[in-house]
Amino acid sequence: MRQKSATPETRSERLVRDIRRATRKQYSAEEKIRIVLDGLRGEASIAELCRREGIAESLYYSWSKEFLEAGKRRLSGDTARTATSSEVKDLRRQAQELKEVVAEQALELRLLKKSMIGDGGDEA
Repeated sequence: MRQKSATPETRSERLVRDIRRATRKQYSAEEKIRIVLDGLRGEASIAELCRREGIAESLYYSWSKEFLEAGKRRLSGDTARTATSSEVKDLRRQAQELKEVVAEQALELRLLKKSMIGDGGDEA
């Protein structure tokens, strides 16, 4: 018998692997929820459901765990979530605008104080 040598994969093997990764189905949140709820209903076995949906059982169980943990957090009142990148950008822009307003106000106040002192007003 001929043994397989431990040579690096060929370009064609690498290409096939990359194509499979690129064409792997991405499930939306709604699809994941539908699949998890189908499994929780128990109308079919988890193995049958996973075969029908074309997913590994381990993937189903990880989705199920995430789903149940999210529900548990929500029911316990923990509604905190991470901000999206667009929300973070918007908050940073708002913070910068507020800093500019504060800087303008501080400068205006300083100029008013100097003008009062220069006009013979009270020194504070």
